[in-house]
Amino acid sequence: VQLQASGGGLVQPGGSLSLSCAASGSIFRMNPMGWYRQAPGKQREIIAGITSTNLASYADSVKGRFTVSRDNAKNTVYLQMNSLKPEDTAVYYCNRVTPDNRYWGQGTQVTVSS
Repeated sequence: VQLQASGGGLVQPGGSLSLSCAASGSIFRMNPMGWYRQAPGKQREIIAGITSTNLASYADSVKGRFTVSRDNAKNTVYLQMNSLKPEDTAVYYCNRVTPDNRYWGQGTQVTVSS
C-alpha cells in the first residue's frame, strides 16, 4: 500500500497549485500526516504537517504561502500552494509525519518556471 500524491504540474512563478493525497483508513486515521518534497540533488524534507484535529505546522520556507488541510471522512490530505517560487520545484510526497517507508509513493512533480 502506498500513498499517491496528485495534482502537480508546471506553473509560473507566483502561481498556485493544489495537491491531494488519498490514503487508506489504516494509514490515515488519527495519524498526523505530512507533506514532503525532494528537490533535485537534495534530501527529502517535510514542509507541512497536520494532526487529526487539524493543528497544522509548516517549514519556514513555505509558511504563509502553503496551507495543509485534511478530510478525515475521505482519508485525504491536501496542500494548497500559493505564491509559488522556482525554489519550490520538487517532487512532492505525502506520508505520516513520522514517515513509514512502506508508504512512500512516486510523488507528484511540481515545476515552477517561466
